[in-house]
Formats: sequence, C-alpha cells, structure tokens
Amino acid sequence: MPTRLLTVCLVGLLASSSALADLPELEQWRQQRLARLTSETGWLTLVGLYWLRPGENTFGRASTNRIVLDHPSLPTTVGKFLVRDGRIQFEASAGARVTHDGKPVRSIALIPDSQGTPTTLAVGSLRFFIIERAGRLGVRVRDVDHPARKNFAGLEYFPARDDWIVDARFEPYPADRRIPILNILGMTEDMVAPGSIVFTKDGREFRLDAILEAPDDQELFIMFADATSGRETYGAGRYIYIPLPKDGRVTVDFNRAYNPPCAFNDFATCPLPPPQNRLPIRVEAGEKKYRGEH
Repeated sequence: MPTRLLTVCLVGLLASSSALADLPELEQWRQQRLARLTSETGWLTLVGLYWLRPGENTFGRASTNRIVLDHPSLPTTVGKFLVRDGRIQFEASAGARVTHDGKPVRSIALIPDSQGTPTTLAVGSLRFFIIERAGRLGVRVRDVDHPARKNFAGLEYFPARDDWIVDARFEPYPADRRIPILNILGMTEDMVAPGSIVFTKDGREFRLDAILEAPDDQELFIMFADATSGRETYGAGRYIYIPLPKDGRVTVDFNRAYNPPCAFNDFATCPLPPPQNRLPIRVEAGEKKYRGEH
C-alpha cells in the first residue's frame, strides 16, 4: 500500500479510537482488518464470479468461451472446468502458463471453499478458485493488481465508545436449529443458529440471532442492520463476531462491527441480516460506509 494511503488510514484509526485509549486491542483489530482487506487475498481484488454448469466450461478472453473475462493476463482460452457429479477438474490449454503453488498445471482436481482451503490457480496477476454457495459451484477470480486495491480510499469509523460495549444475555435455541439466510444474490441457505443475544440499550431490550458457521468455531457470527444502514453505514447491514457465551453471558463490542465484502465489490456473495436482526435504533459504532463505494 502507498505510504500516503497507509498514513491516512492510521490517522483515521487513531482519531476514531481516542475515546477508548485504554483499549489498544481495538486499534490492533482495526489494523488487522485493514491489512486483510488490502492483502492479495482481500476483497478489493475480486474481478469476477461465474457459476458453473454441469459438463464443460471453457474459460478465457474469447467470446466463444462459456466463461469470458476480458483481462490481459488471459489467453484466448486458458482452459476448461469439467463438472461431473459435484466434482471439478481443471484442464489447462497448451501454453496457457497456469500454475498451482508456483508449479505448472496441465490437469488438476479443484477443491471448493466449502471443503476447506480452496485450490487456487494462477495466470499472470489473476488467481481463480472454486466456491460453493447454496449448492451451486462457481469460479471466483482475483486480480492482485486490481485498481480497487491500489486506489483503496481507506476505512472510516465512528468514534469508539464504551457504551457500545454491551453485556448481553445468551438465550440458547434447541439443538441444531437453523434459520434461513438470504444472500445478496438471492440465494437462501439454512444456517445453524445456536441462540440469540439479548441486550439492553437506553432502557430498551433488543435481541439478535447468532450464527455458528462451523461446529468447532470459537466465535458466533452476527449480521445486523440498524437505523444508520444506508445512511452513515452500508445499506445491506454490517457484521460482527463475538466470543462464545460463558455462563449464559457474552460481551458484544459494536465498535468492531464492520462492512460485508459486498460493500467493496460486486463479486461477493454476502449473507444478509435476517428480518429479526434489523434494529430500530442507531448503532453509532464500528465501521462506516466505504467512501470509495463501487
């Protein structure tokens, strides 16, 4: 990242965290958030998302391909994705110079992100891999030299406030309860909801359903919207992770609320807050709307 931009971002971090000068963990969390977002695997690098069909899916610059991406790193046809019985094989075209972990690839089985770390292939500045959403398989493409990454405008936050660090009650749901979660592409997936967090703000009680993304996770995932959504903050809502409850209680630090990936590009598959997680109050804490919003 350019020195000038890094300086701007850090100044913003210091200014916004001054209200909680005794909590350096918050500033560290924001710096880590910034580093992840602007890294080669950050959300600012996405340039494409293409859903696969059963059978052969050719990929390249030519309009005759099933998947077309007009990018200087791609040859006319870089190769093809073969989808059979939920499995994906990639076969590179001769001379396409596709690599995996720095080694040339001719044919390789691709593991999607739903099964762990996805198999990532590279050609020029592009990186591509398989994702699975609501039972559909797609090719996600990154460009490590994407202008959105190079021209990143920085993150802005509400001033950090102690009164948005709330002690909440955790109300467990019956085991294996699932709730439908709609994503920004209109797909619905039933996600495990172990319970809801219940907190009091200005004398009023509110609740938010929490999600457990994987059985062994040590954090709960919360998607929420509030009265700042679409104004000071991203319109589709924000995300926050909280620790697993202990003795029926959990601390929720809304100063760590952040924008979903779809705030930065059009190729994310962000899950959206369920209707019950739309708060009728202003949560003036956490990350604000990205000023370089696409």
